[in-house]
Amino acid sequence: MVKHLPLETAFPIDLSKPDVFIGGFLGIMLVFAFSSLAIRAVGKAAGDIIEEVRRQFKENPGIMEGTVRPDFARCVDITNRAALREMVLPGLLAVSMPIAVGLIFKAEAMAAFLMVGTMGGVLLATVLNNSGGTWDNAKKFIESGQLTDDTGAVIGKNTFAHAAAVVGDTVGDPFKDTAGPSLHVLIKLLSTITLVLAPLFIA
Repeated sequence: MVKHLPLETAFPIDLSKPDVFIGGFLGIMLVFAFSSLAIRAVGKAAGDIIEEVRRQFKENPGIMEGTVRPDFARCVDITNRAALREMVLPGLLAVSMPIAVGLIFKAEAMAAFLMVGTMGGVLLATVLNNSGGTWDNAKKFIESGQLTDDTGAVIGKNTFAHAAAVVGDTVGDPFKDTAGPSLHVLIKLLSTITLVLAPLFIA
């Protein structure tokens, strides 16, 4: 004979409670906020690199002629500094949010925060990884000469389709290389912080 558990025992996390619902809502908000900050960080770092490359071309015309060696170290330094600087805020957000939710709304809300954040993070990471890879592959597909029009003519570089694919790849790279993979780290970090600090959240 199957013994049925009471509803509150089978489902101890009740999302109909306002504080628990807020905890879950903050969990999914953290996932999207973290992703947006990671994507913005890539865009800002890329902008800094572009400005540096333009400066070098302007000050050293010999770079284009092959008579002067570019300052590669400067570009690498900009990239490393941007990677460290721009990820400070997402890192602080990922650490402080679960602590704040657990201390303010307590254990049940923290459990909802962790559950919804984990589910949303896995789904969003899958979307970002797959969409970013698809945009990248679309550009490579066109550049390899495999895309043809109705008449069989090859649609390659210097076409509207290729320009559109380059724009898609520009968006896709931070999706698949930064935001998507970093969400896996966020998910592990949320569970680790929750388990370590669980005694503080239990009233």
